[in-house]
Amino acid sequence: MIIIPARLASNRFPRKILANINGFPMVIATANRVKDIDEVIIATDSKEVINIAKDYDYKAIMTSNSHKSGTDRINEVAQKLDINDDEIVVNVQADEPFIEPYIIQRVIDRLKDAQKKGEDIFMVSCYKLISPKEADDPNHVKVITDFKENAIYFSRSKIPYDREEHLHYYGHLGIYGFTKKTLKEFCSLPLSPLEDIEKLEQLRAIYHDKKIAMIEVESKSFGIDTKEDLQKALSSLK
Repeated sequence: MIIIPARLASNRFPRKILANINGFPMVIATANRVKDIDEVIIATDSKEVINIAKDYDYKAIMTSNSHKSGTDRINEVAQKLDINDDEIVVNVQADEPFIEPYIIQRVIDRLKDAQKKGEDIFMVSCYKLISPKEADDPNHVKVITDFKENAIYFSRSKIPYDREEHLHYYGHLGIYGFTKKTLKEFCSLPLSPLEDIEKLEQLRAIYHDKKIAMIEVESKSFGIDTKEDLQKALSSLK
């Protein structure tokens, strides 16, 4: 199951999830990208988004407007649904209208493999190689992993520090795979100081010693955080 959190308010780019992407509202463009992988549900705090989803034949569920993160929003929906605790739930951000579908499938496959093998994996996410210039942008979250490709740390700053200036940097893609059970557990964990400092909720899992399995992918997609991001994306499509 794929759940897209769709909060209408946005500090940096108000109402961005309704911005036009090739004739579709951004949240619908994102849903269209992944609809062939699994069932898609839109989790929102907006009646306007509910109505737009209906116009495009997507199921949308109203959620609280007090959630602090998209993960809290999709957890509310997942707990409302009649699904098993081991059901896989993938969080695809509404501002990822160019995400490649194969990436979502790889997240699902990694979780299924972990279930089959009994691995102690709490959640799954993705990363890709980025340029040093992209790494300078705090909106491009960076990640470092251990030799098993489990996340060690995420940061808006360049990590690790490169003394010899020839390091490759890896950017995090905001795709998260859980089971219904681990999603609920994640949202019940106390907030962490690292999460508060960096404003990155995935640091909550690391702070509480939960394994985040990472998958390296090739992707031209990036989240739309600002109006400038949107113009860059639309220009690249042209």
